Amino acid sequence: MKIFITGASGYIGGSVAAALMTSGHRIAGLVRSEQRASQVRALGIEPVLGTLSDLEVLAESSRQADAVINTANADDRPSVEAMLAAIKGTGKAFIQTSGSSIVADLAGGEPTDTIYEDHTPLRPLPGRVARVAINDLVLNAAKERVRAVVIAPTLIYGRGSGVNPHSIQVPKMTALAKKHGVAKHIGRGENIWSNVHIDDLVDLYLRVLDRAPAGAFYYAENGENSMREINSAISRALGFGGRTESMSISEAAAEWGDAAANYSFGSNSRVRATHARRELGWSPSRGTLLEDIEQTSGT
Repeated sequence: MKIFITGASGYIGGSVAAALMTSGHRIAGLVRSEQRASQVRALGIEPVLGTLSDLEVLAESSRQADAVINTANADDRPSVEAMLAAIKGTGKAFIQTSGSSIVADLAGGEPTDTIYEDHTPLRPLPGRVARVAINDLVLNAAKERVRAVVIAPTLIYGRGSGVNPHSIQVPKMTALAKKHGVAKHIGRGENIWSNVHIDDLVDLYLRVLDRAPAGAFYYAENGENSMREINSAISRALGFGGRTESMSISEAAAEWGDAAANYSFGSNSRVRATHARRELGWSPSRGTLLEDIEQTSGT
């Protein structure tokens, strides 16, 4: 198949593209610059120069493809609308990448017992209402003969296989630890995030593309850890002896921004990938997050 991927030079999109090409598919990938175009072309991806604001480019690329995978921006509604409209009535697959911060709370480093499965109703915080609405838009496209599916990854770790091999959360926490000489978490750091290795996540994308039914929603996780545990592993990897320190939400926001502090590093996001395992036979097998941090020095 020919597959159009937005975010083809990114961490998720690049890794998914690499696996799909290994499986014999042809990839056209949206990139924002000539430099990125050269980089993805060197990996065997046909570059499509443009941004998520170039709606006709997105629509035409979607029409020319047999399937579309959006990994560029979970919060950009116009681009999703343009791609869905272009393949309406075709039965083509459209995979939207969301994220498990849709279940985030404002815990400030405190734990929760609340765990979400794929079918659990959501009451998202204000900063995630729009993202949940986009997810619903995608899932409703199943009524218009689009094999529309949403994947919501958790905290992703491991080295990617595309142009950008680096994840987001762990490198940010590692950089902060290096800056201050100690790993830092918000409050007590007892807030918990589910997590998944990039290679296991890529396997889920391939399974979804191959056989997921229209209108399906899948969390992606294979374990969970508190932010204190994660930062302690970073501390050990950096030679700081596992020592961690607390910081306030405002201090974290000064480092990472309000959204990241509240919806990511200070929140809980505990989910279970029940449907992926039961419906698709997804069986994640890579090492744990803490193992990965200590083996790679947190990079």
